[in-house]
Amino acid sequence: MSGRIAAMDDAKPCCPPCISVDFEGRDKLVARIDAAVALGDEQAVTSALRSVLCELIRDPDVHLPDCVHEAISDHYARRELYRSERYGYSIVAMTWGPGQGTPVHDHSGMWCVEGVWDGQLEITQYELLERDGDRYRFRAAGGMQAGPGSAGSLIPPHEYHTIGNPNPDAVAVTLHIYKAPMDYCSKFYPQDGEWYVRCGSAMATDAAA
Repeated sequence: MSGRIAAMDDAKPCCPPCISVDFEGRDKLVARIDAAVALGDEQAVTSALRSVLCELIRDPDVHLPDCVHEAISDHYARRELYRSERYGYSIVAMTWGPGQGTPVHDHSGMWCVEGVWDGQLEITQYELLERDGDRYRFRAAGGMQAGPGSAGSLIPPHEYHTIGNPNPDAVAVTLHIYKAPMDYCSKFYPQDGEWYVRCGSAMATDAAA
């Protein structure tokens, strides 16, 4: 990750998570995601969702709520837009102010598909080499800059990465589809060399309206 990207704490709780937020094209978005998740197999689901997200980001019928384009000054925003009662997945929009980003983190053993809705992000994947208690040895396994209309996926055990907005002037927006609501994850902070120390972290959400 660029040195300009600051590792931010999780979003601070503002209200209980929203189960369903109304926005233009929501039913179309949910129907497409439902069809992909119904495939069942993780590889098939995540492959289909990557394609679906790339299409939906460019779909003129789908407009995320205005709030997701509003950054929060002291942390990147996590706004839950939808939670499926039938399939259990969760849709979260994240808003990245200039320079905001994450430390190395996992996804609690769940698959996730992430698409860039607006702006630019730097994403770096990490390979877990070994573990000693709460000490983990990681090595960066490749990075990329992702722009609008791009999507990627994480499937355990390949679930470790960082995300950050390198732009000093612009906000970035991403849409994340999780296998289930992600209320907890592990974050990893540099210790020495390739070694990191693990810290468990509750994941909070910000108001979406």
